Amino acid sequence: MYGLSLLWTIRLNGLQAPAGGGLGALFSFGGIDGRVLLRLGESLPFGLNLQQPWRFVTAVFLHGSILHIAFNMWVLMDIGPQIEELYGSPRYVFIYVLTGIGGYVLSSFFGYNSVGGSGALLGLIGLLLAITTGRRSAGMQMLRAALIRWLIYIAVLGFIFRGGTDNLAHLGGLVTGFLLGKVMADRAPISPEERKQAYLLGWITALVVIASFGAMVLWNLRAFRG
Repeated sequence: MYGLSLLWTIRLNGLQAPAGGGLGALFSFGGIDGRVLLRLGESLPFGLNLQQPWRFVTAVFLHGSILHIAFNMWVLMDIGPQIEELYGSPRYVFIYVLTGIGGYVLSSFFGYNSVGGSGALLGLIGLLLAITTGRRSAGMQMLRAALIRWLIYIAVLGFIFRGGTDNLAHLGGLVTGFLLGKVMADRAPISPEERKQAYLLGWITALVVIASFGAMVLWNLRAFRG
């Protein structure tokens, strides 16, 4: 999706040099045009999202620049495999998408326009925080300490770059993930019935993502025809 949005931006504006200097140039490198993000499904203020609910999902898979997606993928590669191993791939997909939606529900409620997987990533952190809460083994204590360091890094970056960071999406994802961690069994499915339920959950999530992008495509086709 980032590659598609970048190609669309280049088609609209041509190849653009990074704006500003120093950190400004770094953060604007590979920046995506706002019109493109709107077309591809950025999250909008709550009333508009309710009219086009697929935006709660599509926004999770969009990013605003090279640095934006690079940082998110770095966090995902560090935390994601632990959750996938613990819960299994189908439930991992469900957790990622649902916490991303949770982030954008809160963000859009307060009127933000936003894109990115950060809310979902904070959801993964929140899930692991819930799992490690109250457990005294050395492994759990080390994991909890690492998660708290990630939260500090993200909070500091969110404060420094608050003009371009959706901290409410972070908070919404974190809370959603923590709640999921409290209600979901923190282990892979062990019985045939549990595996069947997990795969059903994963397929339903995949269909929701596909349907959301399908709705985005149809909305664009109607807009272009109009």
